[in-house]
Parts: sequence; C-alpha cells; structure tokens
Amino acid sequence: MALVSTIRHDGDGGVLDDLGTLRGTNRWLQQQPGLPEVATATGDLVADEELRAAVIGVRRAVRALFARVVSPAPPSPAPPSPADAHRLMPADEALAHLNAAAAQEPVAPQLHWPAQGPPTAWLLSAEADPRVRLVAALARDAVDFLSGPQREQLRACHAPRCVRYFVRSHGRQEWCKPSCGNRARVARHYERTRAADPS
Repeated sequence: MALVSTIRHDGDGGVLDDLGTLRGTNRWLQQQPGLPEVATATGDLVADEELRAAVIGVRRAVRALFARVVSPAPPSPAPPSPADAHRLMPADEALAHLNAAAAQEPVAPQLHWPAQGPPTAWLLSAEADPRVRLVAALARDAVDFLSGPQREQLRACHAPRCVRYFVRSHGRQEWCKPSCGNRARVARHYERTRAADPS
C-alpha cells in the first residue's frame, strides 16, 4: 500500500508523485521502515534513474491490478483511482510486469526454530545486487497482497480530489481517511444546495 500511495493528492487540487524525482525517491526509500532489509541494512542504497524507473514500473503494474480489483464485472463496477484511470497499463501487461519483477531475485524459504518460541520463516536471497532485491521484494509484496484475503477489502477512495487506494477496515468505510469523508460530505451538501436553488 505504501508504494501505490506515492501518488497522492497535493492539497491544491492536483496530484503529487513522491517518486517523481531522484530526491523524492530516495526520501521515500529512507522513510519506509517496512522495506526489506536490503534497503535498510546497507544504508547506502541510493536510487539512480534506473532504480527509480524500475520502482515506478512496479507501482504502475500494481495500480493497474488494483484498478482491476476495485472494478468488478457489471452490473455495479466501481471506478479505479482517478489519478491514473485514463492511463492504466493493460491488466495482462501489468500481471506479466509484476511477475517478471518478482522473479528477478532467486530466493529460497528458510525456517528458523529457536528452542524457546515459535518458528519463523524468511526468504534467503542468492542475488547480490540490492537494487534487484529491492524491486523484486516490492513486487513479491504486491503479489502476496493481491493473492491474499485483504484484496477483498481493497477500495479506491472517491472523495473529491483523492487518488488513493485503501484497505477497508470496517463494512461501511467509504473513504481512505476522515478528511476525505469530510470533503465528500461538503461536496454532496454543496451539490444538494445548488440543485435546490435554481437561480
């Protein structure tokens, strides 16, 4: 969710891309505590244009597949996020791109089972390049999400000017955050008031 949320409303009616520059991409990488160890353990992973393009490619694929999730078959399709609804990667291309990115890193599951406590598992990588490991890990996280139970709760926020996707935490949740709900209610009130006053 953090990767797709790098496209967001800028507060002035436009869209902001946190990965739009190298500086922004490096800032985002440094601010992600949930990124795989490859990004945080080395401490010197600095994005270049090639890495930035690879991360954006994964994001484009994931946003296209998110749009597929929130746009079920008729009779009641929900539109995808307005940020990129007009320029989405075709779903089959997005799927191929995501799978190819995830497959860049050969990994093997490893089990650790201490004498006290439950067993834990992690993936052992045979890839030396931290950039490849980062892109593959982002893609694998998306594969895990899209094939997991949370996919059923994925929604696009349709508050005015919002471009985010979110995981619905309760049955009646319509917006990604309370401020979006407030904007939507104000917009509806404005439309009702305008419709009632024909002058």
